[in-house]
Amino acid sequence: MDANKGDCIYVVRCRDNSLYTGYTNHLERRIKQHNDGKGAKYTRARHPVTLVYTQPYPDKSQALRAEAQFKKLSKAQKEAIIADYQKSLNS
Repeated sequence: MDANKGDCIYVVRCRDNSLYTGYTNHLERRIKQHNDGKGAKYTRARHPVTLVYTQPYPDKSQALRAEAQFKKLSKAQKEAIIADYQKSLNS
């Protein structure tokens, strides 16, 4: 399976250091949309964005549930998850 295609949640860090969490079935395309100012309204005024976290799921339903749960976390909790994810990429 193409790593850029498939149901997943993702987190981007915006220019103002805020975080935006979303769902996509084509990660590369979605990040490009955000950076082209054609993504979510929230990121249009805050681009460019940098991908800092992604997690694949077997289907859209599970990914959307995970997205909703992730959005309920505090920024500190999100930052901890992102830090662990970044460490795992570098090891």
